[in-house]
Amino acid sequence: MLSVGWDQVFAWRLGRQFVAAPTAGSAEDVATRLAGVQAQVASAAEMAVAVRSPDSRGLGVGAALAAGTLIKTWAMRGTLHAMVPEQAAAALSLIGSARTWEKPSWQKTFGATPAQVAGLVEVVSGVLAGQVLTRDELVEAVLAEPGFAHLGEQLRSGWGAVLKPLAWQGALCHGPARGSKVTFTAPGDLTPGWKGIPEPDIAAPALIRAYLGAYGPATPAAFDAWLSRNSVRTTVLRGWFAAMGDALTEVDVEGRIGWIPSEFADDLAAATLDGGVHLLGPFDQYVLGPGTADTVLLPAEHRSKVSRTAGWISPLVLVDGRIMGTWEQVDDTVVVSMFDARELPERALTAAVNRLAAATGTPGLGVRAS
Repeated sequence: MLSVGWDQVFAWRLGRQFVAAPTAGSAEDVATRLAGVQAQVASAAEMAVAVRSPDSRGLGVGAALAAGTLIKTWAMRGTLHAMVPEQAAAALSLIGSARTWEKPSWQKTFGATPAQVAGLVEVVSGVLAGQVLTRDELVEAVLAEPGFAHLGEQLRSGWGAVLKPLAWQGALCHGPARGSKVTFTAPGDLTPGWKGIPEPDIAAPALIRAYLGAYGPATPAAFDAWLSRNSVRTTVLRGWFAAMGDALTEVDVEGRIGWIPSEFADDLAAATLDGGVHLLGPFDQYVLGPGTADTVLLPAEHRSKVSRTAGWISPLVLVDGRIMGTWEQVDDTVVVSMFDARELPERALTAAVNRLAAATGTPGLGVRAS
């Protein structure tokens, strides 16, 4: 078993996630490394990619979605993510394997039986074949079919609860926006080379490796919390991890046991912090990967300042890889709110603000404490 300290873990994560070492690669490269970027808020997805770039060239989540090289769909934890197709298919497979729509609590809440969900998959797959439809157009087509009239309100809901099981089974994904309107299409029509949804046992190794390769060392439970809010059976999770054998290395991080892809074990052991300060945007994967309940990353007494009402995740101030505050932009000034009374090193904070300005194309940003 490899034994390391949290400083090494955070140093390694900062590098792996292109935070300490920005990439000149594409939006697809960033999304691959992060195993997807949350895209509930389109601007947050753009910023998640931009802050990992050395300049404001605009790596372009929107352009990649339009080209089909990224796919936007309801994935981890039932939220919208922009992902490369292969990882999206793997995530959908594992999330769908939990069959949450077959649970009595889901049926009671959303009013659809497993048989009706199966019928929706068939109807929607037929309706969307070769087409891109707005939500209203899709709903009207579905409601014209017998047996679905009572689902009109749920189908029209912006939360998409009844549509999510369809996404998890590969029947639909988000298409190119039509003005301000959301559209839906079939993944195979949007994405060149779409191969469909693989079997879970085939999908699991690739997605576990991607997750641990950005947010490890981590446990099966942490992986499932990120993936499905702990909906996958524990025995199934452990089986997926166990099947990877020597591809994973067990790691003791100051008493917490987790796993990491074996190819990164030496890099983790050698990782060192440089005292850097980093500013990340809202809904950033740096915290969503491990989860806001990880008290080593985010002190429990400050969790509510990051994970706020209505599911909002605040922009982050990282000090040596730990979340130590939040920030917001007010006009042309970055206003930093630290969790304690510490003062950030002026040079490090200025460098972080300059990186943010370059990434977002807003030169001349000032900074002040709240």
